[in-house]
This record gives sequence, C-alpha cells and structure tokens, in this order.
Amino acid sequence: MHARMHFPAQLLLKAQGLSVLILDVDGVMTDGGLYFSGRGESLKRFHVQDGYGLRMAQRSGIEPVVISGRDSPPLHTRLRALGITQVFLDKADKLAAAQSALGALGKQWADCAVIGDDWPDLPLLRRCGFAVAPANAHQEVLAAADHVTAHCGGNGAVRELCDLLLVAKGCYGQLLQDAAA
Repeated sequence: MHARMHFPAQLLLKAQGLSVLILDVDGVMTDGGLYFSGRGESLKRFHVQDGYGLRMAQRSGIEPVVISGRDSPPLHTRLRALGITQVFLDKADKLAAAQSALGALGKQWADCAVIGDDWPDLPLLRRCGFAVAPANAHQEVLAAADHVTAHCGGNGAVRELCDLLLVAKGCYGQLLQDAAA
C-alpha cells in the first residue's frame, strides 16, 4: 500500500467484497451548486479525480450506478465519458431506482456502497452494505453514514471513496503500480 493511503481497519473490513457503488449526483459528484448560463442552460462542475477513481473502480469490477433526482445534458455528457451505463435520472423515488439497478445486476443491498448528501439518499444509505457521506452532507446524512469523507462533494469525495474501495478490494497497489509504469 502506498504510504499516503491509509484507512482504518474497521472501514476496510466493512468495505470488503463490495461490487456496486451507488452515487447521487448533486452534492456528491458535483459541489451541489446550481449553475445556469445567461441563456438558462444548466451547467455542472465535475472533479477530474473523481472520474479517474470511478474508472479505476470499474476496472477492478466495481459497478457504478448513478441515481439522481435531476437530469441535465452536462450530466449525460459526463456519464457517457466515464462509460457509466447504470443511470437513473430525474427519479424522485431513489429507492425504487436502486432496487431496479440491483435486480438488473443480480446484486443485494449488502453488495453495495452508497454515497449521498441529503434526505432523498437516506433510504439507500440505511439499506446498503456501506453508507458514505461527503464532508458537506446534511447532518442527518452524516449521522447515517458509516464513513464521512474528508473531502466535500464535487471536490474529491468520490475519489476518496473509490480509493477506499480499491484498498479494501486489495487492488489499489497494483493499479498504482500500473499507472506509474
């Protein structure tokens, strides 16, 4: 393991064997701000390291599932660029969307990590195998989380979770070595 990558043993044990990562978008993959151009077009800011972490997670067999209460063209562009195919947008009922995704993947709640930041994410966080909140999540979500990232949503929280999952899976070191080669 790289000297700078350290997670408490109890977190690594809880994260072992997870094969699905369910992500909210606004406040998790983005900073939660709503940005609009002068013509009213929706704009979103994504963190490049979060994207790289998601790619490494996919490469190691962790399936990302994106569930959001909103939909926007910038989000479609980002998800397409990352090759994420399990996408549920404009969903008021995130629990039903997650159940559908897990069924399609042949997985159970115990197989997945969820990262969310606000009340609509609570039903998922309370059912999953590993509940995670970004540092800037709502207090109720922070209280429901097994782990709170050091980073805020849209600023590396997803990458931090991906790194944790890769360390727990035992493939972080090899991925790092391959990237440095």
